[in-house]
Amino acid sequence: MKNNPLNDTNIRPINTKRLLVALSFILVFISGLPLAAEAAGASLYLSPSSGSFLVGSTFSVSVFVNTDGNEINVVWAELKFPPEILQVTSPTAGTSFIAEWIVPPNYSNEKGIISFRGRVPGGIATSAGLISSITFRAIASGTAKVEFREGSQVLLADGKGTDILTTTISGEYHILIPPPEGPVVFSPTHPDSNVWYSDSTPSFSWEKEEGVTDFSWSFDQNPSGRPDSVSEGTQTQVSFSDVSDGIWYFHLRQKKEGVWGKTSHAQVRIDTTPPNEFTPKVETYTRLIDYQTMVYFETTDNFSGISHYEVSLIDLSVAEPSRSFFTEEMSPYRVPFKKAGKYNVIIKAVDKAGNTREVEARFRMVTPLISHIEGRGLEIRGIFFPWWLIWILGFLLLGSGGTVGWWFYKKFIKPRR
Repeated sequence: MKNNPLNDTNIRPINTKRLLVALSFILVFISGLPLAAEAAGASLYLSPSSGSFLVGSTFSVSVFVNTDGNEINVVWAELKFPPEILQVTSPTAGTSFIAEWIVPPNYSNEKGIISFRGRVPGGIATSAGLISSITFRAIASGTAKVEFREGSQVLLADGKGTDILTTTISGEYHILIPPPEGPVVFSPTHPDSNVWYSDSTPSFSWEKEEGVTDFSWSFDQNPSGRPDSVSEGTQTQVSFSDVSDGIWYFHLRQKKEGVWGKTSHAQVRIDTTPPNEFTPKVETYTRLIDYQTMVYFETTDNFSGISHYEVSLIDLSVAEPSRSFFTEEMSPYRVPFKKAGKYNVIIKAVDKAGNTREVEARFRMVTPLISHIEGRGLEIRGIFFPWWLIWILGFLLLGSGGTVGWWFYKKFIKPRR
């Protein structure tokens, strides 16, 4: 009779407890793999992240998020850009995956910032989620960096709002002046195309090649403008007067051998308007000893922007008030003296084209109870006490106090003992 292998003493029964423990370890190991992936951070990036564009043209940049497998429900993208090179025409949300905007997409062409704050109820995991597309207009030549600000966040849909943003990929764009096409043209009155001028009568000159029979030109605010095919003559210079503020373009074509050639362009920046009106604010801060008068001021300029401020003071307490020299200052401006009297402070705002705006503010300075005169002493109620006299008076008061204290001690305290 054959032996039944089930009865073989070498075969032991399966230990159910040990099997369950082993399976538990395997399940924990396997389940740990996706958890490790979920621990990875999210990234914000721009597409395209680089490129070359011409002054006056527009181009779009898209903002994406990669959650790297994590499920998120809030995205907070803050970007900055150089407003002197780029201007936003629209931060269009388009086909964004954002379901609800906490704050509608907004931007400031003056400060150079763009903000997107939105959420996705229920959460989402994506490797290329479109937050929004931004359309920029190139207004000047240079390298424009569009970068994410520190306030950007990508929040995990974990009920805690955990920020998992670890990587940001910014963009760098080269803005080029359109290359000359046709005659070489320049402006003797406005030679630098990136500088603002207060002269509203620009003139242009160009070279005449051999065989050229006619020129045609136009002057407008379209960077890609094109003159018609009607001859303006054979002259090689032209001037314009009373041109309004803004960025203007002179376009020129030449006719050679009966054929009109390509167009050349010259850009000029004109700003004849002073900075905007503003009102200085004068405040005096009083302390136990001494006080300080501060002047606060700020304004804006619609075209070229503010270059700097200059300040002058007029003492109205004297018989013949005279204006002090203007000095370049920043707000807040600290009045450098503390002489009592009436004063006028004059603030001059200067824009980048050299236009100025002057405003005044009148204020009064009173003599404080105690004034500190640096390096000399104190002035109390208009009476000057030098430091050496203050030290002597201090010692006398200290000595008198000690004498009185000793007398009081002997008279009232010591006898009681």
